[in-house]
Amino acid sequence: MTEKVNEATTQHIAGLAKLKLTEEQLPKFTEQLNDMLNMLDELGTVDTEGIEPTYSVTDRINVLREDVADNWGQRDTLLANAPETTDGLIRVPTIIDESEDK
Repeated sequence: MTEKVNEATTQHIAGLAKLKLTEEQLPKFTEQLNDMLNMLDELGTVDTEGIEPTYSVTDRINVLREDVADNWGQRDTLLANAPETTDGLIRVPTIIDESEDK
């Protein structure tokens, strides 16, 4: 088995994933990444000639309901549960204050 990933590459990958690895963790994660890549290489050597691809593991065609817009007539009930409304809409706190933009 050859090493495909070094510790610098592991550190780079961790940074891309917004992970912070300690110096103690770095060798272990590097080894694990290399083990995974070697496993993928091994899977690439398996003879799949004449094997049909598997697209689904169940015999169900579609288990989702039809996406239909429906007016449930619950607007007033929804608005009655909101802490504050204005003109038939739910009023929420300001998230972005554009008054500070220059």
